[in-house]
Amino acid sequence: MQTINTAEAVQLLSTTDTVTLGFGPTAPVPFMEALGNRSDWQDLTIYSTMLLTYYDVLTHPSLKLRSLFFGPVERKMQAAGADVQYIPADLRRMALFAKKNPTRVFICAVAQPDSDGYISLSINATQYDDISACSQDPKRLLIFITTPKLPRTMGYLPDYPHRIHVDDVDFLIESDFSPPMMDDAPLGALEKTLAQNIQPFIPNRATLQTGFGSIPGAVVKALSQSPNGDYGIHSEMFTNGLMHLHKAGKISNEHKGIFTGISVCAFAMGSAELYDWLRENDQVRFIPPKCINSPSVIAENVNMRSINGALMLDLAGQIIADTIDGSQYSGIGGHEDFTSGASMEEDDRSIICLPATVTLNGQLTSRITAQFSAGSIITTPRHQLDIVVTEFGAAEVAGLTTKERAHALADVAHPQFRDALHESADRAGVI
Repeated sequence: MQTINTAEAVQLLSTTDTVTLGFGPTAPVPFMEALGNRSDWQDLTIYSTMLLTYYDVLTHPSLKLRSLFFGPVERKMQAAGADVQYIPADLRRMALFAKKNPTRVFICAVAQPDSDGYISLSINATQYDDISACSQDPKRLLIFITTPKLPRTMGYLPDYPHRIHVDDVDFLIESDFSPPMMDDAPLGALEKTLAQNIQPFIPNRATLQTGFGSIPGAVVKALSQSPNGDYGIHSEMFTNGLMHLHKAGKISNEHKGIFTGISVCAFAMGSAELYDWLRENDQVRFIPPKCINSPSVIAENVNMRSINGALMLDLAGQIIADTIDGSQYSGIGGHEDFTSGASMEEDDRSIICLPATVTLNGQLTSRITAQFSAGSIITTPRHQLDIVVTEFGAAEVAGLTTKERAHALADVAHPQFRDALHESADRAGVI
């Protein structure tokens, strides 16, 4: 291992090269900023997953960005005409796709080494396999950029160590930069109503998974203030809300059936408070998504409750959660992993929550539609659907016929669109 600075690290890249960045908040911010000081790129391909910060180098005409999960940066670049393309992948297969697209350079932000020389991968267990493979390949470069602002976190020994020894790293950059953070969005009446409609489906001793967004955040906030508790956590993402459940004494992890006694996740993203709370906290363990997001592993939990959002839903029960009008908006992530895994056993439930409407070009539009338009891209197929919750109620559709489920979904649509949806539901399974 050799210690260098960011300027020296940038010079390690050839004018034609391939680079993988750390997932989400473990992107190597100082390195990416320094890349903008070079302009001699002939063919630079960068693989990213949910960029949270914009960098000057991304405007270079010889740069290609390949993303497994779009964030605001990828959307902005693609809209501006940059060479940005999405790689469809669910989170549990990230390691497989990394093998199919190995890059010469892997660089990510990590915690500082401990006294024994081990470097925790901090809030990102999603890329452990690729990092490990890179460290053992003499043709590839593994570069870590350390910062005290990223917490040293724990894996699950012996199978998931979640750490790399400094001797297995090619180059180390020492810094004190702050990783991108995400504070809780203020909760409005809509989020609170949705949370109230979801809460009856979450019993004591449930094992919880929550996805992105203000609605899952509202749910866990409501749970932290309710009389229920004794919950467990098995979630791809560890959020501010799940931390607050811990702090409220609602988490015991004693009734899960798997990974008993600890909360498990594949990555964390949230506030500075969350990162400080996770620091050397043995209550939370970071495990790669090939395990955490495996539907069969998820199903081993007792009373599993998966809470995820959606953008649109049709009366057949198909879910759009990562595209808008056929254009990439976010990513598949663990949406289908948990929608499937949390509905495989009789005691488990998968909950999809969404507002009933959205305003587009000044016009109120139903998010529950009779039929998707041509070119729509499905995230999760209809046979995975279990419970749908809007501000107007909950529809339990698993096991219903096509016509029955269509009427059940129409019942939780906005009243302005309900009659027309019921008319369409009458034709479901006939045409």
